[in-house]
Amino acid sequence: MDDPGDKITLRQMQIFLAAVESRSFLRAAEKLSLTPPAVSMQMSRLSECLGAALFEKEGRSVRPTEVATALVPYAARMVETLHEAVQVVEALQGRIDTQVRVAMVSTARNFGPQLMQEFRKRHPEADLQISIANREGVIAALEAGRADVALMGRPPSRVEVTAHQFAKHPYVLISHPDHPLARARRIRRGDLVHMPFLVREPGSGTRMVHEHFFRAADLPLPRAQEMDSNANIKQSVMANMALAFISAHTIALERQAQKLAVLRVEGMPQLRDWYVLHLSRRPPGPAARQFVDFVRTEGPAIMQGLFGPDFGAEA
Repeated sequence: MDDPGDKITLRQMQIFLAAVESRSFLRAAEKLSLTPPAVSMQMSRLSECLGAALFEKEGRSVRPTEVATALVPYAARMVETLHEAVQVVEALQGRIDTQVRVAMVSTARNFGPQLMQEFRKRHPEADLQISIANREGVIAALEAGRADVALMGRPPSRVEVTAHQFAKHPYVLISHPDHPLARARRIRRGDLVHMPFLVREPGSGTRMVHEHFFRAADLPLPRAQEMDSNANIKQSVMANMALAFISAHTIALERQAQKLAVLRVEGMPQLRDWYVLHLSRRPPGPAARQFVDFVRTEGPAIMQGLFGPDFGAEA
């Protein structure tokens, strides 16, 4: 009996993924430099091979069926494997891969561009590309192959990564300089339970610090308003609206301008780590490997130059 899979091609998988992503045969055709009839014909053949409908018309768009949705991760793996194979062949042929796509969490924007610029000075041939997102966005970029390397705090647990620690990451508690607690020499955790706070979304580094700070002492979580960025949190604290836990690496300028105060709280600062990492199943190309090695070896000194050896260490 013939195997239906024998007639399925990698090109069909590429067209299929483009159609799913764009929800349109026309846009998929434009993306792949094909004609819409060619896309439609290939998707019809793929449906015939699988014995199941893959798309349903929805006005001028198409909607993936349940079968198509189930097929997506397998098609993506096939296309990704082909891409990796081509990269290996090119590397063996002496073609230097100059692309370095770095995804970083929003907190890392305070030093990530400097790291990349220092790397560019030593490797001017490198094609550096940067993207900044929240933690989930960075992990998604790695999984989807849109990023070669990531700069972030705690490595993800849902995907296997190769991670290298290169700097300490202090978290502190901040207030407006005129807040009554800003003058206190030592603040107990229990003194903060009834204070209003500002927090990031669940799963973020600062949100985890916030929750751990109180739960570790068996204290209830204080009233808190959620905000979508550190910039908004800083502006709100500078308006004396509330307190907030935040990365010390995000407030250097505000502290110098005396717009924010770091509170002397027991158990603070909390030290975490910064990592440069990549997916274990997808080793980075030559230039991206050079960037990883650069951050591992030169990153500590660059971070110290930016923030000082003991930045954020005072309690």
